[in-house]
Amino acid sequence: MEEIDRRIVTLLAKDGRMSFTDLARETGLSVSAVHQRVRRLEKRGVVRGYAALVDYDAIGLSLTAFVSIKPIDPAAADDAPDRLAHLSAIEACHSVAGDESYILKVRVASPIALEELLNQIRTSANVSTRTTVVLSTPYEHRPPELVEPGAKPDEPI
Repeated sequence: MEEIDRRIVTLLAKDGRMSFTDLARETGLSVSAVHQRVRRLEKRGVVRGYAALVDYDAIGLSLTAFVSIKPIDPAAADDAPDRLAHLSAIEACHSVAGDESYILKVRVASPIALEELLNQIRTSANVSTRTTVVLSTPYEHRPPELVEPGAKPDEPI
């Protein structure tokens, strides 16, 4: 990926609503050149979409937890993500190495709602769970700092 494309990706990761005019100003390109590059990045799947960052406290989902799951029967099919896809309280599902098979990031309104969700997870996927409740989130949704291939990690673009 060219350096200018890396710069565009970094800028969009920080502010997905940045206008083509502002991107052009930040990169030194024309508006039409930036527009073409962004479209090319979208077509290549580098930029997969744009999303709103939600204040979960404001919509009543103030409890965040990480739920590690592992199958009760290790010989069973590894289909937990499919079995859990219908549970909208699960924000993310990560396949992991270690004792557990997956770690789920969940958001619910209360400890009672978390307990109900844990019961749904266990019965839907036939898994055991281990839960860590988030007390606070100092930062989240940090944009990537892209570096040139071969550059040292402490040398951003």
